[in-house]
Amino acid sequence: MLSPIQEKLLEMLKWFHGYCVKNRISYYAIGGTMIGAMRHKGFIPWDDDIDIAVPRKDYVKLIQTFTGVVDGYLLESPYSENLDYLYSYSKLYDTRTTLIEKTRVPCKRGVYIDVFPLEGIGDSLDEAQRAFRKFDRKNMILMTRTCVIRKDRSWYKNASILAARMIPNILLNDKKLSISVDKVATNMNDDDSIYVANLMGTYRAKEITLREYFGQPTLYQFEDIEIYGPEKYDEYLTSIYSNWRELPPVEKRYTKHDFVILDLENSYLQN
Repeated sequence: MLSPIQEKLLEMLKWFHGYCVKNRISYYAIGGTMIGAMRHKGFIPWDDDIDIAVPRKDYVKLIQTFTGVVDGYLLESPYSENLDYLYSYSKLYDTRTTLIEKTRVPCKRGVYIDVFPLEGIGDSLDEAQRAFRKFDRKNMILMTRTCVIRKDRSWYKNASILAARMIPNILLNDKKLSISVDKVATNMNDDDSIYVANLMGTYRAKEITLREYFGQPTLYQFEDIEIYGPEKYDEYLTSIYSNWRELPPVEKRYTKHDFVILDLENSYLQN
């Protein structure tokens, strides 16, 4: 049985799939969403998010074609005028809901789907890794300045977060930094490269994979709908998670999101 937020996310995913098909935009379910599709035929039971990757060319098209609020949904990117949007990737929001996560700069929006650009970054693994390191240096500065201290993080990671915050925003503007991170990724993208990566993904360098693993977007069952995912799903998932078919230990079966406010019935635009 799905939780209320999973039901909302499934509704959003069904709409997003239809929008992409209608506008001829390629996308792939990635990460835990793809594990859920293949291992559970839907959501990982304790998961409460959706992760999507869109090849850079289609990612630009998605942002350009998505103007304003469409059917109650808003797509926000680093280039949004809102100063509290400090992500280097895009999010699809349901404007009829309200959600605030525990972040250094509170961002009051709705329930969302994460939409990441998929970049081509090299014709050899070494070239791809060097490109990733160049990108990651700037991205990690943004991440450490915008995330919060968490008990499940190591002490040195929490210390680096505190250190990054000591640089005042007047010297290192977080909004400009989020745009700069995206521009670095855009400039290194190669639509014909052998290796690709979700540069902004949780698993960082481990998200470097062969382009052929993604291949032609392929339909897979996800709850009571079908969504697109990588053509060679096993190779893709194994390259990042190794034994992805095995359930994690019970103590690791929890969501990593920290919601301050979650309201599925009322719009953040009215509050």
